[in-house]
Amino acid sequence: MEIWINPACSKCRGALTQLDAAGAGYTVRRYLEDPPSEAELEAVLARLGLEPWDVTRVQEPVARELGLRDWPRDAATRPKWTAALAAHPRLIQRPIITADDGTALVARTDDAVREALRRRA
Repeated sequence: MEIWINPACSKCRGALTQLDAAGAGYTVRRYLEDPPSEAELEAVLARLGLEPWDVTRVQEPVARELGLRDWPRDAATRPKWTAALAAHPRLIQRPIITADDGTALVARTDDAVREALRRRA
């Protein structure tokens, strides 16, 4: 199991606390320091079953600068969204847990973290 975090994020810290309390084995990826490539983002999006705009923090200042709210949300524009997330990892919703069963979750709630724990192999 891997968890993508921003250590300054309270939701990320809460998810780590839950994982630790459950004795889960996991790897931490500080995605702002070690940004995912476009290929890694595509792989995680496939595991999440989501589109890039579904995991984009559109309230971030860089999102406003890029005008993301006005970008089309369609197959033709999908690569542009993924490129923006790779170039500006602060836009990525967090935390993201890649579960042992090959799926992933945006683990912003306690229930989502518990679900990731249930998906352990």
